[in-house]
Amino acid sequence: MNHRQTRRQALKNIAAVTAFSILPSRTFGRTAKPKLRIAQIGVNGQGELNLETLLRLPNTEIVAIADVDSNGLAKGSKNAPNAKGFKDYRVLFDKMANEIDAVLVSTPDHMHAPITMGAMERGKHVYCEKPLAHNVHENRELRLKAEETGLVTQLGIQVSASIAQRMTVEIIKSGLIGKVSEVHVWSNKDWGLSSTDYKHPIIDAPDNLDWNLWLGVAEERPFREQTYHPMEWRRLLDFGTGTLGDMGVHIFDTPYRALELGNPLTARTECEKNNDFAHPQSSTTEYRFASTQYTTKQLKWTWYDGKHAPPSIEGLELEPGRKLPDQGCVLIGEKGALMMPHNSGPQTFPKELLRSVPRPELKPRSHHGEWVDACLGQGKTSSPFSYGGPLCETLQIGVIASRFPGKTLKWDAKKMRIKNLKKANQYLNRQYREF
Repeated sequence: MNHRQTRRQALKNIAAVTAFSILPSRTFGRTAKPKLRIAQIGVNGQGELNLETLLRLPNTEIVAIADVDSNGLAKGSKNAPNAKGFKDYRVLFDKMANEIDAVLVSTPDHMHAPITMGAMERGKHVYCEKPLAHNVHENRELRLKAEETGLVTQLGIQVSASIAQRMTVEIIKSGLIGKVSEVHVWSNKDWGLSSTDYKHPIIDAPDNLDWNLWLGVAEERPFREQTYHPMEWRRLLDFGTGTLGDMGVHIFDTPYRALELGNPLTARTECEKNNDFAHPQSSTTEYRFASTQYTTKQLKWTWYDGKHAPPSIEGLELEPGRKLPDQGCVLIGEKGALMMPHNSGPQTFPKELLRSVPRPELKPRSHHGEWVDACLGQGKTSSPFSYGGPLCETLQIGVIASRFPGKTLKWDAKKMRIKNLKKANQYLNRQYREF
């Protein structure tokens, strides 16, 4: 598959659903206004939390919101009464282009790339919830667009702003546990379906939901009860990225960042046979990466989810009766091991290792706040698309591997192709529906 042809097609796909008026962004300098004018697309679920966070920041002004669910839009309008409300993000972009500086995207995964690309083409800074996009090519195109435009971007890896995560990254890089030979990453969540068919009947979409707009670029289909909106879409291939693509962003982040990893060389998944419409409920995915200054010559990286989440890890000696956390990561080094439960601080084995080093002096910071500040010309973001794009590409190579259980996929990141299994390359990208 020719990389340039593929890229042109990817850009054509995205452009087809973002073809509204394109206007330059405001530039910020010493005379910049003290508040960033933000439009938020998607204010339900995680979007509601994002909106609440933005509203607490002193240097933001929420000027517009959009949501395909009128109930969510009404709640968002109540929280941000001065914001103009829209169902269709494209109408928002067309009518509000001169009144917004930045966009926060918080929709289901399948609409991240069309909306984010549309915002960047209009010269708007973007904060996008994780994962950055739904597939490998979309991640790549968003990263390249961000680099081309110089816009301020941030991927929603909120944990990366925590003191615990930043401290753990510094500890690993300090060499406290030595060069790392193994990484184990897991989540007990099971964002997939084992059944061979949908469980719920076809019904009319509820009056509060614009089903056509919710589908967006995805292939048209009838609405099913308790299958898509508001949460179950994560389980489905056309809309979500499963547990690996979803929780993997958060839990991969610490070791991936600390070890300064890049693209994977291979990925191999063990899971139930794929049913062509949903992700597996449980899987184990093994990656191989090129070594870095923080790893041994051979680095083994293993992801586990659902019931495959490990009860124990060889090389990690827990106290009698103690279990591994439901979600977290473990790094096995030459001098010891380090465990970081999700949303918690680091622990070393033996304990004396962590006690032997001074704690880094780190100040609390806001993941959303640093994006806003950077948009206003102050500082930079910790998870720009230049970082988040490759991270999400890595995850989604593993998502593709789950379609071919037991087969090792050899990834050529430069040419953007799976070298040894031609039929797997069809899942690197997708065709967009016009809606």
